[in-house]
Amino acid sequence: MRTAPNSDLVLSCRRIRHSFGTQLVIDDMSFDVHAGQAHGLTGDDQSGKTTAIRIASGLMAADRGSVLLDGRPIDEIHPLRRSIGYVAQNVATVPSLTVAQTVRFWARLARVPQEQREDHVGEVLALTGLQRHADTPVGACPGGVLRQLSLAVALLGRPRLLVLDEPGRGIDPHSRERLLLTLARLRDDGLALIYAGRDRAEVASLCDHVNVLPSRRETLRRETLRRETLRRETLRRETLQRETLQRETLQRETLR
Repeated sequence: MRTAPNSDLVLSCRRIRHSFGTQLVIDDMSFDVHAGQAHGLTGDDQSGKTTAIRIASGLMAADRGSVLLDGRPIDEIHPLRRSIGYVAQNVATVPSLTVAQTVRFWARLARVPQEQREDHVGEVLALTGLQRHADTPVGACPGGVLRQLSLAVALLGRPRLLVLDEPGRGIDPHSRERLLLTLARLRDDGLALIYAGRDRAEVASLCDHVNVLPSRRETLRRETLRRETLRRETLRRETLQRETLQRETLQRETLR
């Protein structure tokens, strides 16, 4: 059993609600992520996992609710100053560059100081188990190595929060297991993680807490029920007001 995570709150999402047009995607989602903790988001395809990830990362704004990063509204923090590493399913690469050269390229883009760059590149290669692939051209790498490369790039800059959107999709079971072991080590070293995936067992194997997002059909059912309840309550109030007005009118007429 894991020890309790650090009490250092990294991310707090409260009452998140979002729609695309008339289609409700996320309804009243809340969760916290502390340092040394992994939080999972799982559900069927089109359940809103990617939308939830993007809102939590500050990549898009929710219709309603709040996202705090280190106690500050995330939209008030410049994107380059947000301590978040986003693990893309695949990063942009040049097939002829080696794994190490690719990480160096992204380190320059991440503005890692030149005097620290080689140490930092070596650090993320070691953290992700890519040292043995450092001299392998990216074009010759299998999918599992490319996913680890995406993770290495996200770790540049030493973020406090790592965000992963279905990182296990499209890679073989052995590579997926290796990726989960790497993420568990990072979590235990104090990194905060958000991990979204469709496989609930996979998400639960890594995460301390899990939000199960309802399917689109269930979200639609809930929204329809909410609107019907609101309609009935509005009708009830209007009926009550009308009856009250009628009684008052009758009383005035009686007193004349």
